[in-house]
Parts: sequence; structure tokens; C-alpha cells
Amino acid sequence: MEDKRRRARVQGAWAGSAKGQAIAQPATPAKGHLHQRTGQTWTNQEHHLSDKQFVFKEPQQVVRSAPEPRVIDKEGVYEISLSPTGISRVCLYPGFVDSKEADWVLEQLCQDIPWKQRTGIREDVTYQQPRLTAWYGELPYTYSRITMEPNPHWHPVLRTLKNQIEENTGHPFNSLLCNLYRNEKDSVDWHSDDEPSLGSCPVIASLSLGATRTFEMRKKPPPEENGDYTYMERVKIPLDHGTLLIMEGATQADWQHRVPKEYHSRKPRINLTFRTVYPAPPGARW
Repeated sequence: MEDKRRRARVQGAWAGSAKGQAIAQPATPAKGHLHQRTGQTWTNQEHHLSDKQFVFKEPQQVVRSAPEPRVIDKEGVYEISLSPTGISRVCLYPGFVDSKEADWVLEQLCQDIPWKQRTGIREDVTYQQPRLTAWYGELPYTYSRITMEPNPHWHPVLRTLKNQIEENTGHPFNSLLCNLYRNEKDSVDWHSDDEPSLGSCPVIASLSLGATRTFEMRKKPPPEENGDYTYMERVKIPLDHGTLLIMEGATQADWQHRVPKEYHSRKPRINLTFRTVYPAPPGARW
């Protein structure tokens, strides 16, 4: 009896050992799931890669082109740029002064205003301004190192025009810079009306009388352009007889403007630029 129990224990141990071995062995996958041998995959990939040929390509250079200028010649309010400085805005009002009235005003101002050609200074070089100017206002005004002395004696026509512009725009003005372009050779170079005496975000109201001239604007370049204006936005505005142009917002901070010389003959043109001048703080020199 004891021998039978011993044999049963031994057989049971064998059975348990066989069962554990069966569990530990991984299952053999079915033959239908085998597509190719392990080495065959790499052989095919190497053969596929060897068919490709290396071709050197030079890096593509980015070609920049100067943008076409935007032309503004219809009545309206135009936001020409938006920057951290603010919105730059121009407002164009053709025919603000009736043609016949503008003819009379042009004749009166050509005769009565004390026009004078002044000497400017730029980069320590003196030059004769290619236009005639006059100043009206109770405060002096300095630009391009030229100081216009106070002149509170407004011509009656100029005072009337100032009042009309103030009523229609809602902007008050206390000063006026007059420019007379005698012919196509007279001009004003690139600049901004950003003198400290005009305050921040000045409003400039420009009334044109006489021959049509093109008013050009260009956006000031960011620091990475190193002063290069080649690829900056540009605007062209033809200013006809009796047209009023308003520049406001960040226009003077972010843009420059000019009236270039013309290739074709041009009759005289008067440009009246109304503005507000503030007195210099005590001890400051503008």
C-alpha cells in the first residue's frame, strides 16, 4: 500500500512538471500568417534604396519685389496701416472748395501772402528750399532747423478757410504753414510732420489749390530693414484743385510723405497745411 502511494506522488510530480512546461512554451503561429522570412524584408528595402540617386539642389533664394503703390483718388476715409503705434488714417475730400471759389482764393493768396524762399539745413548741408513758404500762428514753428517766427495776423481768406475746415472735420487748428509750388521744378522731399511742438499723433489738414500734384507716402521701415525703404508700402494721392486731405492717428509716426518734382510743365499750386502747435515746456528748446 505504501509503495502505491509513493508511485502516485512521483507520477503526480511528473504530471505537474509537464503541465508547467506546456504553459511556459510560446504558441507557434499559424503558417498562414507568415508572409516572408525575417531577412527577406531588409534585402528588399536595400534593393529599393539602391535605385535612388542623390541629386544636389541649391537652396532656393527668396526673391523680394517692391510692392505696387496703392492709389487713393476717391472720397473716403482710409486706414492705411495698423501698428503698435496706432492706426494711420487719411481722409480725402475732393471738391471741398468749389472750383470757382478755389480759383478766386488761389489768385488772392498768390498776391497777398508774403511768400519767401528759405534756407534749410539737412545733415549739416544748407540748401535753398525748392518752394516758397509763409507762416501764420501765435507761436513759432521749427522744422528742418528752420524757425518760422510767430505771425498772428491772419489773412481774412485764410481765417475763413480755417473755420470751414474746423467745422467740417471737428478738429481745431491754431497754425498754418503755406507752401507755394511755382512750377513742376518745385517740390518737398521725404519727411514727417513729427516735430515735438505738434504733440503725439498730430492732425494735419492739407488744402490744395491750383495745379494737380501727386502726394506720395511711404511707410517707415522696421529696424531689421536698416533704413531701407525699397520694400515698404507706398501710397499715391493725386491732389486736385480744391481738395482737402486729412492725415491723423499714427500717420506721422509711421509714414513719410513728399511732393516730388514733375517731368511735365505744371502751373502754380498752393498747399495750406493747418495744424496745432503747442508751446515748449519751460527750459525746452524746439
